[in-house]
Amino acid sequence: MSKKRTHYKPEFKAKVALAALRNEETVAELSARFGIHPTMIHNWKRALLDGAADIFDKGQKSRKNNEAQVEELYRHIGRLKVERDFLSKKLSL
Repeated sequence: MSKKRTHYKPEFKAKVALAALRNEETVAELSARFGIHPTMIHNWKRALLDGAADIFDKGQKSRKNNEAQVEELYRHIGRLKVERDFLSKKLSL
């Protein structure tokens, strides 16, 4: 007999992890209230704490990625202009 795994939405996980961080209730109380195993609460809390720095760093990474992408696009535009100019000169002869 196999048990069906329950997949929780990220919003629910965040809600539970934040409740665990507040320390207003024990993990056992949170477990009873939300109907999940205490180990899951500990894992989600740890994941929230480990990933918290990425939330603030995300803007910096995306900005760097955007700048790199813009530079690559400008290089590509330059190559296309050179090819276009070369072909237009050859066709005009």
